[in-house]
Order: sequence, then C-alpha cells, then structure tokens
Amino acid sequence: MGNGIAHVFARSGFEVILCDLEQRFLDRALETIGKNLDREVGKNKITPNDKSAALHRIKSVLQRRELAHCDFVVEAATEKFEIKAEIFRDLDKICRPEVILSSNTSSISITRLGTLTARPEKMIGMHFFNPVPVMKLVEIIRSMATSAETFTTVRELALKLEKTPVEVNDAPGFVSNRVLMPLLNEAMFAVMEGVATPQAVDDVFKLGMAHPMGPLALADFIGLDVCLDIMRVLQDGLGDPKYRPCPLLIKMVDAGWLGKKSGRGFYTY
Repeated sequence: MGNGIAHVFARSGFEVILCDLEQRFLDRALETIGKNLDREVGKNKITPNDKSAALHRIKSVLQRRELAHCDFVVEAATEKFEIKAEIFRDLDKICRPEVILSSNTSSISITRLGTLTARPEKMIGMHFFNPVPVMKLVEIIRSMATSAETFTTVRELALKLEKTPVEVNDAPGFVSNRVLMPLLNEAMFAVMEGVATPQAVDDVFKLGMAHPMGPLALADFIGLDVCLDIMRVLQDGLGDPKYRPCPLLIKMVDAGWLGKKSGRGFYTY
C-alpha cells in the first residue's frame, strides 16, 4: 500500500519522502512503482517523461527524522495498533505542529490514534484501496476530534490525486471492511465446514454475483494476516460474536500461509 500511495502522490506532482525500516523494502517499493508507471506508459495514461519525473520526485529514507521536512504525512504500516501507536507518537514529535497526520488504516480507530498526539484535531484517516494507482475510492475517516479544516484539506488533496473521497465517521472497520471482511470470513467458514472448495466458493461469487474476484482469492490478495487483524479489530470494537474470526483463518496465519505474498493461502502462487 505504501508504494502505491507514494506512486499516486508523485505522479500528481508532489515531492515524496518514502520511509521504511530496511533498504530492501525501499528498493522493492521503488521497483514496483517503476513497473506500475511502465504499465501506465503502455496504456498511454502518462508519457515516458512523466514516468521519469515521478520517479525523481520520490526520495527514499530509513530515518524518520527526515520526515521533519514533510507538509503532510500518510502512515501505511501493518494493521496493528501497537505499531501504529509508536509511529504516531514519534511523528508527533518530528513533524511541525501544523502538519496533518493521516493513517491508511483499514479498521483501527482514528480517534484512538489521535489521542496519542498533541494534535488530535489534525489526525484523520485516509484509507486507500489496493491497487492504489488504479482504485478511485479513498475513505476519509473523521475522528471525534478531527477539525472541519483538516477534513476539507484532505478531501481536496484526494481530489488532486484524482481519487473519489467518501466521508466516513470513525467506527471499527469504517464502512468498507465492516461489510467486506465478514463476507470473506463467512466464505472461509464455508470452506472449513466442507460446504464447498475455495474455487467453488469463488466461482459462485464471480459467476452468480458478478464479482471480479472471489472472496477467497481476494482474501489471499489482501493478506490473510491482515484479514485476521481486521476481524479482531471488529470483534473487539463491536463486541458482537458474528465478527469472530474463522478458526481456519487463524490456523492458516499461524502456519505462515498468508496468501499471495507468502506464496500460499487458499490458493498456491
């Protein structure tokens, strides 16, 4: 998600500082951005010069202190509250007081993250969808403290990125994952209980409901560990047993079968 977000900002003319934990992650991100820009050149969406200019706008760094120069921040770390909490406490110290801090979280409370900073009114959710260069939607999540000025700024920024912003209030899973993840979870129960094979479940949704991708293939694409994290956020935040993660999902994550990124999930890659 991080490389996709960097891609759309750079392609839209913004100078980008891309920060990660290890150089190999940055190298892989820049390689992916280059390949995705090549696809856009091949489809005549941008020119080769546009690609070159976009890549030159991205500076990769390993030290968060480099983010002190940023005018806007998007966090796209893994979907675990403790990790995001540590990042935002640090960003609050590093970034100028007027800088908006946004999270690409797909389920975690923006209000809760905002309380970790001295600028809760400048904390907001900016939930992009994968693949970021292609998908138009951005969920803009307002916390209980997010100011109208912050919301307006982020909404206008999303439009400059040629995205479609949709306003959502802060609640576990927001709209997208509160609806989507239980669907994926129930599809996993159907497999676990022997109702149908993964391929059969996916075929039902592709052929009968015109979904471009079946729920289990989509879960593999998202990452089964991410799906599990989101289901646990829903279960803890809403307190309803209908959000209980499928035991098969838990076993697969424990086995390291995380979907496409690990080479094995409900399908083998």
